[in-house]
Amino acid sequence: MIKELRKDIIQWDVKAWSKALNFWEKNVNWDNVQNGLELGGREGGLSLWLALKGKETICSDLSNVENSAGALHKKYNISSLIKYQDIDATNIPYENFFDIIVFKSILGGIGRNNHYEIQQQVLGQIYKALKPGGKLLFAENLIASSFHQRLRKKFTGWGEAWRYVSIKEMNDLLKDFSSFTLKTTGVLGTFGRNEGQRNFLSTMDEILFNNVCPENWKYIVYGIAEK
Repeated sequence: MIKELRKDIIQWDVKAWSKALNFWEKNVNWDNVQNGLELGGREGGLSLWLALKGKETICSDLSNVENSAGALHKKYNISSLIKYQDIDATNIPYENFFDIIVFKSILGGIGRNNHYEIQQQVLGQIYKALKPGGKLLFAENLIASSFHQRLRKKFTGWGEAWRYVSIKEMNDLLKDFSSFTLKTTGVLGTFGRNEGQRNFLSTMDEILFNNVCPENWKYIVYGIAEK
């Protein structure tokens, strides 16, 4: 995949979060996928990825998603495969409908101010909206180490309110699915102040820190869950 396209799909902290994309590419039988839904798709990157595979895709967010994502999809001439819809992830208006639902980094904001029950509601709605045998492709921020937590509160405007999930909570959130696989990655990458720094630090993660640090120090969880 060319560098510009990968950046348009992943948007930020590209090297670290691309681990999820690579995993999804290799572990889904794409011949069996007809349609998909991106939740929290403000920039439309994952909708772009699905549409480039020839899949009918709904790009959704709380409001005005066509205004924020439409230009990217026109750039790649795949707008005919994409519909735009305002969808609240806590109340998805579909049942047994999608082959694929995909999201990246939405649970923390949805559960802000320590509302784990709302994060649970989102996973219940996703389960409802998938067809039997349908798959959730997910990538989410983890709570990570105490050092990560302190720096987020200091350097990010949403660090105090955001509800980062733990690995244990992700296992619980996915318990209704027939099967799921969790992977973790990233230790230093998130500390970069620009994309160049994040890329360098993610390279260090690949070389060393992903291999020697415990899972609960990592800041990204990704995987696949099957209904």
